[in-house]
Amino acid sequence: MRKEIKPSGNVIEVTNLCKAYGRVKALENLTFSVAKGEVVGFLGPNGAGKSTTMRILCGLTAADSGVAMVYGVDLAEEEGEVRKHVGYLPENNPLYEDLLVSEYLDFIAELRGLSGKERSESLDQTVEEAGLQEVFYRPISELSKGYHQRVGLAGAIIHRPSILILDEPTEGLDPNQRMSMRDLIKSLGQDRTVLVTTHVMQEVENTCERVLLINRGQLVADSPVDKIFQLTPGLRKIYVEAEGNQIESGLGSLAAVESVERLEPIDQRKRYIVNLSGSEDPRPDIFRLAARQEWVIWELHEERMRLEDVFHTLTSENEAERTLQGS
Repeated sequence: MRKEIKPSGNVIEVTNLCKAYGRVKALENLTFSVAKGEVVGFLGPNGAGKSTTMRILCGLTAADSGVAMVYGVDLAEEEGEVRKHVGYLPENNPLYEDLLVSEYLDFIAELRGLSGKERSESLDQTVEEAGLQEVFYRPISELSKGYHQRVGLAGAIIHRPSILILDEPTEGLDPNQRMSMRDLIKSLGQDRTVLVTTHVMQEVENTCERVLLINRGQLVADSPVDKIFQLTPGLRKIYVEAEGNQIESGLGSLAAVESVERLEPIDQRKRYIVNLSGSEDPRPDIFRLAARQEWVIWELHEERMRLEDVFHTLTSENEAERTLQGS
């Protein structure tokens, strides 16, 4: 008896998922969940297990052990039923280049079992959502890379899935095409749950609400995008430009300061990068210290951390831990 799927709560639940290809462990006790309506960035280095996880969630690959559930339904038991609710855009985005866009989408609709009025309405809505009106009757082989991705995305949503799984949807696009695809993903995410992988960190910051970071098949971070920088407080830095005496030693005496780096001065102004040791913001203390020491502050601001730096730090720490465990 088929279990009825009810779209509510956590729509994706992954528990202790393991998958190996020969002696290579692609996933090792991977556990995470995704709530209804979330747009989640699924990040990790090449070979981290992202594509394997996505293929398991789409019912294209079976896990060796562990449980992957969509809407409370175990993919190992009802993979066919789950597929009705999931749209998948793989990284290589295979398309039939000799078909017109209209022919390709009609073919995908047929594969999805759509017919009659439902098929017609879904096709119209999909073409509008994916922005394919201008190229609907053109051969796919004549389309730009950006439109290729849009056609692939249209094929993923034509059956009106409530979950979208997108593997590197902006790969190979120029900056304008990336921006267009980013806006499209944000629009599609307004009434869907989206799990997306990308190596472009700016896409994550501008598109996603939450980040899942994996390395060597293990989860190393799970955080809202606006909170992820708190996971690596040692990356926080304060830039100080001032005139006065004993500035470097004064900055180094503050409790939240790990170290002070001296930069080349500009005229009579001394410049420093202040590396922080925790999550506290020392700028009020710097301002009060400057007032007592009669420094002239020309500039005082926190250097914006990059998501790339957080990504590198967290995955490097994970590598170091695995090396120590194996030694």
